Amino acid sequence: MSYMADTNILLRFIAPSDPNHLLVRNLIYSLLNRGEEICYTSQNLAEFWNVCTRPLTTRSGFGLSIEETDVRAQVIERYFTFKPDSAAVHAEWRRLIVHYKVSGVKVHDARLVAAMCIHGVTDIITFNTNDFTRYTEITAYHPSAIVL
Repeated sequence: MSYMADTNILLRFIAPSDPNHLLVRNLIYSLLNRGEEICYTSQNLAEFWNVCTRPLTTRSGFGLSIEETDVRAQVIERYFTFKPDSAAVHAEWRRLIVHYKVSGVKVHDARLVAAMCIHGVTDIITFNTNDFTRYTEITAYHPSAIVL
């Protein structure tokens, strides 16, 4: 089985001081040890980079340098499977945003869903399950809801 990791999962995976770090780390390692695939896209790695390099004083930024962020991004790239963008992902994203009448910042979630649809990934792990409830093509799971 494959899971897409939402950006909030990627961020907590590399942030030992986060209260949910252990939950996410243990879940990721358990799933990988079971042979499950955990995926990411260029979309959520870009969001990850944005938060990591954003100043601490600005909207939940981590305040990391480019070099520190690069090291953490390499951890994501080592453990998770990259699902690339393509013309098919773009076309699916366009279909989704029109069909579900997506606007504003929610278009980023739609890009993850589009990649999932094209790559055959039906499940996403996220702390924000409500962000994905409109999409009948996928199922969103809070990390604590996945039975190990």
